Amino acid sequence: MTDSRAESSNFGLILAIVAVATIGGFLFGYDSGAVNGTQDGLKAAFHLSEGGLGFTVGSLLIGCFIGAFLAGRLADLFGRRNVMMLAAILFLAGAIVQGISHAHIVFLIARLCGGMAVGAASVLSPAYISEVAPAHIRGRMTTIQQVMIITGLTAAFLVNYYLARAAGHSTDPFWGGYEAWRWMYLMQALPAAIFLLALFLIPESPRYLVSKGRHEHAAGVLTRLFGETVSAAKLREIQDSFSADHRPRLSDVLTPPGGRGFLGMRKIVWVGIMLAVFQQLVGINVIFYYGSTLWQLAGFTEADSLMINIVSGAVSIAACFVTIVLIDRIGRKPLLLIGSAGMAVTLFVMVYCFSHASIDPVDAHKIVLSPGLGKVAVVAANLYVIFFNVSWGPVMWVMLGEMFPNQIRGSALAVAGFFQWFANYLIAQSFPIMAAGLGLATSYTFYGVCAVISFFLVQRFIHETKGKELEAMEG
Repeated sequence: MTDSRAESSNFGLILAIVAVATIGGFLFGYDSGAVNGTQDGLKAAFHLSEGGLGFTVGSLLIGCFIGAFLAGRLADLFGRRNVMMLAAILFLAGAIVQGISHAHIVFLIARLCGGMAVGAASVLSPAYISEVAPAHIRGRMTTIQQVMIITGLTAAFLVNYYLARAAGHSTDPFWGGYEAWRWMYLMQALPAAIFLLALFLIPESPRYLVSKGRHEHAAGVLTRLFGETVSAAKLREIQDSFSADHRPRLSDVLTPPGGRGFLGMRKIVWVGIMLAVFQQLVGINVIFYYGSTLWQLAGFTEADSLMINIVSGAVSIAACFVTIVLIDRIGRKPLLLIGSAGMAVTLFVMVYCFSHASIDPVDAHKIVLSPGLGKVAVVAANLYVIFFNVSWGPVMWVMLGEMFPNQIRGSALAVAGFFQWFANYLIAQSFPIMAAGLGLATSYTFYGVCAVISFFLVQRFIHETKGKELEAMEG
């Protein structure tokens, strides 16, 4: 964005829009973390086996990749804000039904709905922010989404801790006769309701309005965002970026006649899929989903393992603030390269530690690290979290929200979002099997190799988007 445009931007409105949109990120994190602390209650209420519990917990992720795919397409049909409202309703209904349900099938349906809301929020919040924020601060504004995701995750842990402590145990009765674990789900209804109501206060994306031929409405929103002087020129730029013969559709992700593509899809869509998948293949959600289990396998006590998780959460939030400072200064690609290199090094340090561990003489399923190696492993894990949250954590969502041309943004997000959450599901489901069958050293070798590969993929395929208008994106 030019300086004249930057000077005329209505930063108050833009910050208000970002504040509302990122509540979706908070709910994304909160819903992902709320299940921690409810496992005992779920097993008791629904008479679940360990396998049944695993499926019940993991059903959220199934909903996520369905929701991410549907949201991208629905956003082109009905609008970014309207689909975020639908996600807010699903968050609200899912929280209430999960909290009060006494039938397992009803609970699963509600959890799938909650997952669909998470998937929708994960792709739409950064995309919506990208479509209303000026180019020179777009990266910083979109990175706030990642801060809110981790804040929501941490808030869920704290609320669950308070509820379990206040009731005595997660399965003990609390307010209104409902067990504490049920309130762990019900408490999510409060931010969900705030999200729904706040969405009525912000405008629809001007890019969506132009795609639907609502030019006068789009001009009004652009005037509120950037001032009357800029809005007319900006409107013409957006109009020129859309196809004259049809509105955005899913088939736009396919290779156009005479265009560059691979296996029938545009090259830029494959780059988005690569970013989405490798964000998961480096193993970050093993830390988030199985942190306590991981460190207990490595020989730490339960209390120490929980404390390591809390430290990792605090470190993650701090790292995202570093990204906010750097992303619009040094760019997206350098951060991704730094992150890939840093994650590779720290993952292989953890591999070294785990490969020099001994078997616990009491429990053959656990390993024991010497005090020195244990400290090195904890430091390496937290450095790994820092490198991820300075780079691939927020930057992947920033890139997906801005890298696609206006014509294909919704459809490309649908495809990339589906692959991101499907990879998330596969990593989450495969880690316990890999850790038990192959060991922690081999499992982390896989994640480390993926980090190395991601470095060269970024170097080869990623083009810098810092400071570029969305209308200048090519695909």
